[in-house]
Amino acid sequence: MRVTSSLRWKIALTTTAVCCAVAAVLGILVHNVVARQIVGEVRKDADRELDHALGHYQYGTTHGDVNSSLNPPGLPPPLRALVARGLTGSMVGERAGKPVMWAAGPADDQALAVWIPYESTRTRLRDIDTAILASSLLAAGVVALAGLFLANRISRRLARTAAVARRISAGDLDARVGLPEEGQDPRRPRYRDEVRDVAQALDSMAASLQKRLEAEKRFTADVAHELRTPLTGSLAAAALLPEGRPKEMINDRLKALHLLTEDLLEISRLDSGVEQADLARVELGRAVRRAVTATGLSAEVEVVRDAVVLTDRRRLDRILSNLLVNADKHGRPPIEVTVEGPVVAVRDHGPGYPSQLIEQGPQRFRTGDPGRGRGHGLGLTIVVGQAAVLDITLTFANAPDGGAVTTLRLPVGRLTDGS
Repeated sequence: MRVTSSLRWKIALTTTAVCCAVAAVLGILVHNVVARQIVGEVRKDADRELDHALGHYQYGTTHGDVNSSLNPPGLPPPLRALVARGLTGSMVGERAGKPVMWAAGPADDQALAVWIPYESTRTRLRDIDTAILASSLLAAGVVALAGLFLANRISRRLARTAAVARRISAGDLDARVGLPEEGQDPRRPRYRDEVRDVAQALDSMAASLQKRLEAEKRFTADVAHELRTPLTGSLAAAALLPEGRPKEMINDRLKALHLLTEDLLEISRLDSGVEQADLARVELGRAVRRAVTATGLSAEVEVVRDAVVLTDRRRLDRILSNLLVNADKHGRPPIEVTVEGPVVAVRDHGPGYPSQLIEQGPQRFRTGDPGRGRGHGLGLTIVVGQAAVLDITLTFANAPDGGAVTTLRLPVGRLTDGS
């Protein structure tokens, strides 16, 4: 949610910033145009008054306006210098501490100047600037709210899509975003919607992935069930063969095929989601020692700190047995099993797990044989399935000094009153 909130505010702030920039540029342009027009009108009035004053001065008559004088003391120096060059001009200045518009021209080597009040003009310009600023702030606020609404709508749809993607990653292949396709909702106009495209692509990917996984599960279950009946008959027929090397070889192959069939049936049951754990409080150290002894493999067990965990001992034995067989088959001794609280680590000193297994997890129907692909067969696939049933956190990694390390974190069993 933090990412989508950040995206929402980024869109809103970006929209507001663009609106403020546009409002500032337009405000400056409007201010310059209006100010030029208003000041130009005042300047024309001052120039007209100056023409009248120069005309009266030329004919030796009185202008009749007290706002004119020869060489007035408040005449701005730039305007006085302009008159000294024989030119006329006007500019804003002050007289007696009040703003006025000056206009001056040459009259017998003197400067004849007129002035008209400028305070009302300055107030008018200030009011226009206030109106422009208020309008800009109002527009920015409206655009910010609109941008926030739009960004919130986009972010909620993205958050919904991300939540569905996480559910799919967690194994819920029935999860869908469910946004209507273009043209399905008559209330919505037809336009390109990239968020909807992403959501529909996710739904399509999930549906395709679900179909493939369901087909793989059905294939696994069908193969296991179809093999079980003829395999049972083959085992019974092999028992009737005369003793000797051929019978031993046939029995070995049939037993291997029987174990493979049982593994496939177990995987199909785990895939179906019908497996239920028979949970009980178990002393983990004792359970691990018993499971290691039952495999008959050479492994060192070290109980650093014992703990009582809530688990199904039969399924836990199955997990540990598969891990030990895998370590014995693909790794090198010594095989070490460490119990530290509710955490069990199984380690060998072989070449370690392939990087693909660490990143993607075990993949069924793959072995360590380079000619048949990479992986570790069905044993680790069953480990993952049984761990999911027992709510065990499973981690595959390689030790820094070599060897595969599998870590199991089990739920801790808590005693209740009356138990």
